[in-house]
Amino acid sequence: MKISYPIRILFSILLAGVLTSFIATEQTEPADSETLKTIVYKFDIRTDIGPPIWRETQKSFEEAQALNADLILIHMNTYGGLVPAADSIRTKILNSPIPVIVFVDNNAISAGALIAIAADKIYMRKGASIGAATVVSGTGEVVPDKYQSFMRSTMRATAESHGKDTIVTDNDTIFRWKRDPRIAEAMVDPLISIPGVIEEGQVLTFTTEEAIRNHYCEGEAESIFAVLELEGIENYTLSEFKPTAIDSIIGFLISPLVHGLLIMVIVFGIYFELQTPGVGFPLAAAIVAAILYFAPLYLEGIAQNWEILLFIIGIILLLVEIFAIPGFGVAGIAGIILIVTGLALAMVDNIVFEFEGQGLQPVMKAFFIVTISATIALISSIYISSKILTVGPFARLVLNSKQDKREGFIGIDFHMNDLVGKTGIAHTSLRPSGKIEIDQEIYDAKALYGFIQKDEPVKVVRFETGQLYVVKNA
Repeated sequence: MKISYPIRILFSILLAGVLTSFIATEQTEPADSETLKTIVYKFDIRTDIGPPIWRETQKSFEEAQALNADLILIHMNTYGGLVPAADSIRTKILNSPIPVIVFVDNNAISAGALIAIAADKIYMRKGASIGAATVVSGTGEVVPDKYQSFMRSTMRATAESHGKDTIVTDNDTIFRWKRDPRIAEAMVDPLISIPGVIEEGQVLTFTTEEAIRNHYCEGEAESIFAVLELEGIENYTLSEFKPTAIDSIIGFLISPLVHGLLIMVIVFGIYFELQTPGVGFPLAAAIVAAILYFAPLYLEGIAQNWEILLFIIGIILLLVEIFAIPGFGVAGIAGIILIVTGLALAMVDNIVFEFEGQGLQPVMKAFFIVTISATIALISSIYISSKILTVGPFARLVLNSKQDKREGFIGIDFHMNDLVGKTGIAHTSLRPSGKIEIDQEIYDAKALYGFIQKDEPVKVVRFETGQLYVVKNA
């Protein structure tokens, strides 16, 4: 049976439509399923805020951007730490194109509060705390107001960066800060009073309920999964920052405690190398310690070329002073200053020089660490060398032999004492030092008074500490 031409056309159109629908369904369903998945990137801040955490933050944001993450989730529990590192993390969060949520597991205190406030949203576990951002020294004492002024303005600016909400009630329109800058400032300054929030004389710290009530927390959650549920994120992929062995080593080496220990090894090595003949283990230990000190800081972009160069020039000047120039003068002092300066400034991230009122604190802390560590190492070196390098098996490492005059070692020719009272002529001009000639022998001498011209008659009047003293012989 033959099918008419119009029917064949209609059948072809229907078949093409069915095939097209089938192919489209097969191709789009998996793609749509993948597209709907939210990529969440998580990393932890659950230790003191410092250079290692700042380093992990940088790497985490880079990885999140490489994954095209839709959300960055910071799992936080910290009592604070160094303000420069916290300010760097805060700036990174504020400039992030990817939304950032902070989950406060237990504490977001001091520098942790600054970081948390920078995030787009904050969730807190029941019983958690946020606030208490007054700047204190390493001993816990409140530092002068110029440092507090910097922290107040930074906290205030961070809260202001989130802008205002527009609230319409009946016929009234109210503009309310998403995060009240005065509240952020009250976390630093005990002199600020906010009715219904904090009285004057107290530094503000919120509980979870208080933070929610004052719009410093979006809600209460017991885990990161609960946070995602509250955000309405159900279909998601969770990626997490996992530090490598190299990350852990670098993080360990750039901690202030390890810096102090490495500085002590550098000083130990240089001191004991100067006490022992040849080039040996002490110098090798000092070189290794210097590499372990500078290399991580350089790789992290904290130490600059010129800071390392200052240290090297300082070492060179110190060695020149010890081996080439008698006494201890300008070269030695300049060398010590350059060594200390190079070690200290290499420890400080250059970003701190942009701080107003805060810039000197990290620098002073770095100089304090270097000075104290070097002093302890030097005193310990002198004590140890006096104990173990003079007796026992280590005594061979240093030159302890004595040049006894009974064995023929004489430092000064005492026969020159016989020249006292003799006369001669000035072989050169004495201004006041020069040379004289007595009995056709040439001697170094010094004019006791004034200058003596060449060929003038002289008389030796004294011999002291290996030096002949002469006067004009009338």
